[in-house]
Amino acid sequence: MTKTLITCDCLGSNPIDAQALSQATGLQVRRPCSALCTTQIDQAVAAVSDPDAIFCCTQEARLFAQLAEELGADAPHVLDLRDRAGWSADPASKLPKMSALVAEALLPAAPEKSVDVISQGLCLILGPAETTLPVAEQLKGFLGVTVLLDSAETLPDTRDFDVVIGQFRRAKGALGQFEVVIDALQTVQPGGRGAFALTTPRDGGITQCDVLLDLRGAQPLFPAHEKREGYLRADPSHPPAVAAAALAASHLVGTFEKPLYVRTDPLLCAHSRAEQTGCTRCLDLCPTGAIMPAGEYVSVDPMICAGCGACSSACPSGAISYDAPPVAQTFSRVQTLAKAFLQAGGTAPRLLVHDAHGGEMIALAARFGNGLPADVIPIEMGAIGAFGHAEIVAALAAGFASVSILPGPSADLDALQAQVALAQAISAAANVALLSVTDPDILSDMLFHETIPTPVANPVRPMGQRRQITRQAARALHPGTEVLPLPQGAPYGAVLVNTDSCTLCLSCVSLCPSGALGDNPDLPQLRFQEDACLQCGLCATICPEDAITYEPRLNLTDAALTQEILNEEEPFACVECGALFGVKSTIERITEKLQGHSMFADSSKLRMIQMCDDCRVNAQFHSEDNPFASKERPRPRTTEDYFSKRRDH
Repeated sequence: MTKTLITCDCLGSNPIDAQALSQATGLQVRRPCSALCTTQIDQAVAAVSDPDAIFCCTQEARLFAQLAEELGADAPHVLDLRDRAGWSADPASKLPKMSALVAEALLPAAPEKSVDVISQGLCLILGPAETTLPVAEQLKGFLGVTVLLDSAETLPDTRDFDVVIGQFRRAKGALGQFEVVIDALQTVQPGGRGAFALTTPRDGGITQCDVLLDLRGAQPLFPAHEKREGYLRADPSHPPAVAAAALAASHLVGTFEKPLYVRTDPLLCAHSRAEQTGCTRCLDLCPTGAIMPAGEYVSVDPMICAGCGACSSACPSGAISYDAPPVAQTFSRVQTLAKAFLQAGGTAPRLLVHDAHGGEMIALAARFGNGLPADVIPIEMGAIGAFGHAEIVAALAAGFASVSILPGPSADLDALQAQVALAQAISAAANVALLSVTDPDILSDMLFHETIPTPVANPVRPMGQRRQITRQAARALHPGTEVLPLPQGAPYGAVLVNTDSCTLCLSCVSLCPSGALGDNPDLPQLRFQEDACLQCGLCATICPEDAITYEPRLNLTDAALTQEILNEEEPFACVECGALFGVKSTIERITEKLQGHSMFADSSKLRMIQMCDDCRVNAQFHSEDNPFASKERPRPRTTEDYFSKRRDH
């Protein structure tokens, strides 16, 4: 059925041309209300039961959800047209932008993937006694509390909660599955008269807990500790912070849904081969330490992963890709926004990529300032780090004149800067920017006064994997260009071979994880397909002659899709049968070096080096010192032999 837009001009401050919007989107657009959430609430009640209704107001989403709950209906879909498009000082028409935002909202949502995490409320508190013991008293009615103290001098005479003595060594895990190692561990022996006795100290004591409350005031126990679920930290000298951490800990009991942010394909991973390390891009970027080597590939601990998305943007092969939402949906959102804007009569749209923090800035700029220009289309990402160079280049190829990234305070700026730099190199224009602003008014001023570049003349919307989309988008941006130089560390490029040093041992071929390097089963050749090369570094690492180097670049010609010969030599002809095998120069070099060796004083042995495998085995078998020879087999005993032996006795 056709969707219906429920619009509101918000007391006349957000003019909406319902007829024009209906024509542009192909949807039914009801006559705009003026106060849908107050005096015209009856119209909201009438529309809230319609599953095809979309309320164009996110400010009152809670009210609409409450109405739906009272009527026994599902919470209605909401869409923000006011803050992102309507409230703006730009006199230009808002229709193309509203059409684009509506088209994006109509895209089917990807199913969310998650895993249940169970917390039984076992809480371990670390820190000085003067801070931890009062907190334990507060939490004992909500959690199963254990306090770790450094000294027995402050041991309380209560059994309302557990107390252990020891020295913290290390911890791992996340909500519901922390594991803590304690040295000099002593537990309370509650029997007898007088002060509690303690057990004999022992090192390496292991305890499990669901919640870890760190009040030590020292360095955090984990990298990116603020993203580690179940780990709460506060400065013991700041009572409000301690109280807030204790309150948060009291709520961490029950079953929680942990989103599965990424999906992995180990077969595509180029981390290592034959114990030689290759690509480490995701390992270098992961802020929480959720990614760890696991043999020839890497593994992701979903309990620790905070979903920043940096690994997905940096992975050259697609072995790790963001899945909340999937990468394909992000490309679809970008392309839909551009297509709908242009079809509604807009020209040269600009894309503003932001997270939840950026969404708040946009709302503030709209309510109290100039808002966004009519040609700036915002797209909110749950993890802005997942919007990498491939998505940026795809947006430019789809028709956006520029792409601006507005990171929030929790974003990994180093990872974003690397992706922006790569996108700038591929687009070869000053139309990609990383905005470092925190003031909504400054954001508006920057966008209103930005020089708008010329967008691509013929927009394209390629499909496929990130590498394929990047290549096709780059070709659309540079129709007459063959090769684009890229910065060091780029996941695209060529393998260069020093033919004077290369002996065609083909060690590189056996380790290449993507199949970019190959051989010829009939001739001594080293072949290379540039489009498949990940620039992982494995071939250069394994090459015994150090004959391999790299050239970061993006080859836009069809030659990148075919195999080229990097090095080849004349094969050697077997001296016995004439069959071609090996490399002529290598065989001759080995023969020359072994001529003076004592083990090859016999010319027949030296000649075997110049034979193919079949002839070499045959020659060895018929030689006097045949290594396959054995003693003559004994004659089988017969019945006559037994009778003869009996007669002799």
